[in-house]
Amino acid sequence: MQYQTSGAASLPPIIIPAGDYDRLMDLAGAAERLAPDVADYLTRELTRAQVVPDQEFDAAVARVGSLVTYIDEPGGQRRTVKLVWPMEASLPDNRISVLTSIGAALLGMRAGQSIDWPSPVGGARRLTVVDVQAPRNTEPMPDRAA
Repeated sequence: MQYQTSGAASLPPIIIPAGDYDRLMDLAGAAERLAPDVADYLTRELTRAQVVPDQEFDAAVARVGSLVTYIDEPGGQRRTVKLVWPMEASLPDNRISVLTSIGAALLGMRAGQSIDWPSPVGGARRLTVVDVQAPRNTEPMPDRAA
């Protein structure tokens, strides 16, 4: 299955802290065999991101460890999740891996931004970020990336 999204001109600008960027790219590369569609989507998002030094990163932008509230359209379901590394993911605890299509879509986003994301169930959907709360501390990536 190839993930299809709208053209690059309609994609919102995203920002990734330099300290996360290389780890996220390594994660996408490592996942290429197991989840090629999601790995490709994450790589595309990272490639188009503005990478900034960690000390200049805006806490109002979603990154690993952030709590993100978003609205999933068209149903309007509002949800708050924590973006985490794959080994920390837990759907019952609303801990969403950055190695999922929705996790990759939320990375680098801020309140008020919307993006079409490739839902593995039901095709492309749109989400709008309502709020981003900064991580309490910078969370290191676990030893095992995937």
